[in-house]
This record gives sequence, structure tokens and C-alpha cells, in this order.
Amino acid sequence: MKILLALLLLFAAFNSNAQRTMFQRNNNYMAPAIPSLSATTIATSILTTSATSGGNVIADGGTTVALRGVVWGINPTPTIGLSTKTNDGSGLGSFTSSLTGLTQGTTYYVRSFATNAIGTGYGTQISFTTDMPIPTVTSAGGRIWMDRNLGASQVATSVTDALAYGDLYQWGRGDDGHQLRTSGTTNTQSTSNVSGNSSFITVGGDWRSTTNDNLWQSVTGNNNPCPSGFRIPTKAEWDIEIASWSTLNQSGAFASPLKLTSAGFRQNSGVFNNDGLWADYWSSTINGTQSVIMNFHSSGGGTTASFERAWGFSCRCIKN
Repeated sequence: MKILLALLLLFAAFNSNAQRTMFQRNNNYMAPAIPSLSATTIATSILTTSATSGGNVIADGGTTVALRGVVWGINPTPTIGLSTKTNDGSGLGSFTSSLTGLTQGTTYYVRSFATNAIGTGYGTQISFTTDMPIPTVTSAGGRIWMDRNLGASQVATSVTDALAYGDLYQWGRGDDGHQLRTSGTTNTQSTSNVSGNSSFITVGGDWRSTTNDNLWQSVTGNNNPCPSGFRIPTKAEWDIEIASWSTLNQSGAFASPLKLTSAGFRQNSGVFNNDGLWADYWSSTINGTQSVIMNFHSSGGGTTASFERAWGFSCRCIKN
């Protein structure tokens, strides 16, 4: 009798489960799951200690998303166990995240996340590196400048410090690799503001086939090679600095707060000349189809010269 009763109860339980399974299948029932996210938003507005990212919750897993945001760390695959995360609300949809308290010059790994009652889902991983602060100096004229030439690895220790020479730019051209002292040459002029290559262009007086005077005129100008908030100085701004030099030559240029170097130049033929002897710095001021430079050597200096824009000269940036 007991055996029969046990068999009847087992059959009833099996039949009930079978009916429930059939009911769930017929009604497309799915067990709750962790949320799903699309790709983590690529980092933007990257500064020394902050950046912006975000994500998009595309499915809640069948139960409400109670928390969403991004989590970051200095090691790959960060999880919400870290304290470095944001709280960007709840529910489905896209969101924007502000990452703060970062360390300058550091690479971070970031994942968007969403949490419901079942657990936490993650978006794809991205990475970015925070900026280093721009090294600056206040000049005798009271303006803020970068403390070294573009491309230089250090502040000059002497007027002939090769580590402080930096790169040699063709006027109006962007930071595309042509400015490096190791770059090759090409005799094909560019037909647009973007050259499309990293070679120093050696044909004609201008690296562009048609002249464009509006390339280095402001912080938002086309091809401005300076860091954000900086630009190439005007002739007038160079003249203010020259007026403060103790002597109008390379000794006075180095003795100034800017510690300018005799970095030489690159001819429009691609040939390098006068490292340690001569300096030519671009200004943003134009003169006909040419552009004004500031130059100095052992016995003189000034901003009276203009040169063809295919020549390669030094750049020092001034804060806007």
C-alpha cells in the first residue's frame, strides 16, 4: 500500500512538472539572467585626471536593472568589486559616465556594467591613457608658453642642447610625421590640407599645390600642431619676447625664460643645416605666399625674414 502511494505521488509530481514545462515553453518563458550591454563607449574628453565614457544596456535579463555605470582600473578586465566606478542610474538604454580622480599619464581599462537581481553584466573593454600636464613657462612678456620646442624631450640646458632641438615643421602642416628629423622625402605636393603621408615634401615653395593662408591662425585652426589651448605665436608676440632679451643673438635667446635653442633647419630640398649655429621659429603671420619667421644666430636675430612654407623650422607654442 505504501509503495503504491509513493508511486502515485511520484507520477503526480512528474505530470505537474511536465505540464509546467509545457506551459513555460508555450508562453516563451525564460529564466531571469544577467543584463546585456553593447560596446563600452570610447573614451573622450581625456585630460590629466578625468575622462568621459559610458555604455548602453540593451536587455535587462528579465528583471529590473538596479544599477549601471562604468568601472575602471589599471589592470585589464575590471569588475564592480573595485571602488573606481560610477553610478549612472538604472534601467535600459544608453548612459554617459564621468571618470574622475584619475592619475596623469596612466593607462586605464574600462568596462560598462549593469546589475540586476541575478548579477552583473559587462560591456566590451576599452582602454585609454590620461594626458600629462603641458609643461609651461611664463615669459618676460608675461605670456604662458610651452617650456620647450615641439618634439623636444626636455627643457634646454644650453643653446646647443640637441635633446631640446625638437622637430622641424613645414608651415601650416599638421603633426603627421613629416616634422621628424628621421622622416623621408617626397616630391609630390599635397592637394589638400591633410598630406596623407609622413614624408617631407620637397617640391616648390609650398608643400601644398595651392596656397592656404588659414592653417595655423588659431587654436582651432586647421592643422594646429600645438596641444589643446595652445597655438603658433604671431610675429608681434615674438617681437615682444625679443625685446626682452639681454642681447639680440643666440646667447640672449637662451638666457630668456623660453631658453630657445639653435636647432637648425631643413631646407625645402630636405637637407638639414646649421644645427647648433642657427635657429628659425615659425610664426602664424603670413607675408604674401610666404610666412614670417623669428630667427637668431651668434651675431643677430629678429622677425623680419619670411620664408617659403616648404622649409622645415622649429615651433614653440604659446597659450591662447
